[in-house]
Amino acid sequence: MSTILTISSLTHDFGGLRAVSDFDLKMEEGQLIGLIGPNGAGKTTVFNLITGVYRPTAGDIRFNGASLVGLPSHMIAQLGVARTFQTIRLYGDLPVIDNVSLGRHFQVQYGLTASLLRLPSYYEGEEELRRKAIELLELFGLADQAYEDAKSLPYGRQRRLEICRALASNPKLLLLDEPAAGMNPGEVQELMNLITWVHDHFGLTILLIEHQMRVVMGICPHIVAMDFGQIVARGTPEEIQKDPRVIEAYLGTEETEAA
Repeated sequence: MSTILTISSLTHDFGGLRAVSDFDLKMEEGQLIGLIGPNGAGKTTVFNLITGVYRPTAGDIRFNGASLVGLPSHMIAQLGVARTFQTIRLYGDLPVIDNVSLGRHFQVQYGLTASLLRLPSYYEGEEELRRKAIELLELFGLADQAYEDAKSLPYGRQRRLEICRALASNPKLLLLDEPAAGMNPGEVQELMNLITWVHDHFGLTILLIEHQMRVVMGICPHIVAMDFGQIVARGTPEEIQKDPRVIEAYLGTEETEAA
């Protein structure tokens, strides 16, 4: 396995608040790592730094050896980094198939001129987009709802569609930000099965933020725990569950509780 993501001494400040401090992470191709921590620990900030939403105050992020620092989000996506968000960000009034096609649109071969003049290359490109979208939807069990508005799907299926759309960009690294948020127990189990299947079927490297310990402990062979912007523990699910620093971060000390 080769290293696909290297994060070194990553630090980010919001004014006088240090949201992430000296964060280090190395991911090998094909790894599935869970990133956990209480609210405000800095997990989503790490995702925003990787994907170019924020520029770090200090440190470096390297993807396949190239630094991502300073690159706009669309260029980072083109390099092979895709993500989902805590709150679903689908185009609810567009059909399911269009949501997936949009995830792949930067890979089309025709240019602006072909699009404006409706040249044959435009129609060929659009047909290829739809064909690829249908292939993905079939894999995700959503092809039967391809022409329904995305907002009409049940919540669990909207989450499934969001992951499907992320994969339409043909990423090498997938960042999942709390995909189980708002799900009922049955949907959570389906999600766990889906992430495991995506990881195995596509051979993807996946970094997963999740508050539901059932998900992280159930599917992630390796876990990184954060608190107050810093990594406090790394290890297997068994090691993380017993780590006193993780227990303190989630439950607090007796002094914290008394305060």
